[in-house]
Amino acid sequence: MKKRIMLMMIAVLMFTASPLMTTEADASAAATPDAIADYAMKFKGVPYKFGGTTPSGFDCSGYIRYVFNHFGISLPRTSAEQFNVGTSVSKNNLQKGDLVFFANTYKKGISHTGIYLGNGNVISAESGGVGISNINTNPYWGPKYAGAKRLSSVQGATPAAAPKPVSLPAVTDGNFVDVPSSHPAHEAIKNLNVAGVINGFERQDFRPTEKVTRGQAAAMINRVLGLSASAPVQFSDVASGHSFAKDIAAMNEAGILQGFTNGSFGMYETLSRTQLAVILERAFKLSESKQIQAQTASTRYLDVPSSYWAHDAIVSLKAIDQTSLFQASKFYGEHDTYRDQFAAALYSAMEAK
Repeated sequence: MKKRIMLMMIAVLMFTASPLMTTEADASAAATPDAIADYAMKFKGVPYKFGGTTPSGFDCSGYIRYVFNHFGISLPRTSAEQFNVGTSVSKNNLQKGDLVFFANTYKKGISHTGIYLGNGNVISAESGGVGISNINTNPYWGPKYAGAKRLSSVQGATPAAAPKPVSLPAVTDGNFVDVPSSHPAHEAIKNLNVAGVINGFERQDFRPTEKVTRGQAAAMINRVLGLSASAPVQFSDVASGHSFAKDIAAMNEAGILQGFTNGSFGMYETLSRTQLAVILERAFKLSESKQIQAQTASTRYLDVPSSYWAHDAIVSLKAIDQTSLFQASKFYGEHDTYRDQFAAALYSAMEAK
C-alpha cells in the first residue's frame, strides 16, 4: 500500500501544475462589491428549498455560498457559521456585497443570511424564494437584524477596523483538526491528503460532513487517474479558466462523469451516493475484477434490488469498502455524498486495484 501511495504522489506532481483546492472557485470572476451584488440579483425569484444549494432551489445559507463560490470565496454552510467569518460592520456603514445577518427567525440565534445591495435593501433566500427586503422598513426582517460582516477577500471593499484572521498552514500530513483517529474514514482521508488527492480548508479542518459537488468529484478522481481531454471544456456552467475545467473535460470525454442534455455539467450540484458508486465503477472498472465479482456474489443492500440499473456498481462499493462506512443494511442511493464518504469510497477503489 505504501508503494501505491508513493506512486500516487508522483502522478499527482506530474499532472498538477499547482495544488488544487476542493472548494469551488471561478477564477475568471473578480470579487468586487458591485459584481457580488449584480450576480446575487441574477437568482431573484429562484424558489426556496430547505437544504437547497443550487439554482433549482436555495435555502438562505446555500444561496450565499453559491454566490460567493462564483468568485472563489469559500464560506461555511450555515448562517451561524457564516456569522463567524469576516469583520463586523456597523449598520450605518454597510456597503454592497456585505453579509447581513438576522436572528430568531425559525430558531434562536443567528438563523438567516443575506447580501446587502444598498439603500437598506438585502437580497436573500426567503420562504417565498430569493427576494429583496429592506432592513429599515420591512416589519419582519427589520426587528430581526443582528449585524453584518465584510469579507477582506472582496476587492474594493472599504476595510473594517478588525484585524484580518491569520491563515493557517495547509494540512499535508492528513491530520485534520475535525477528523479524529477514531473516525471510520480517518486512514482513507489521511492517505488521500498525503497523496495530494484531497485537501482541507483554511482552518486546518476537513469538514467530513460537507457535501461533495460534481465538479469537486471530477477534479479529485482525475488527480488519481491523470487523464487529459483532447478538446477544451464546452459546458455552459464551466468557465474555461476554472481550475476544474480540464478535469471536467477529461472526465466527460472518458465517459466517467458526463454532462446533461441541456449543455451544462451541473458542477455545483451535489453528487448522490448512487452517482458516487457509478462513477467509481466507470473509473476503476471494479465489477470486471473476478475477485470483486466473487465478493459481491453474497453482498446486497435491502434497498437495492438486483434489477436496479446501478446494482453492480453499488454492491461492488460495499464489497471493497475499507472503512465500514458502507457496511449498513441499506445504501440510500438518493442521499447526498459527504466528504468523508467520498474519501472512503475513492480510497477503497484505489486499494481494490
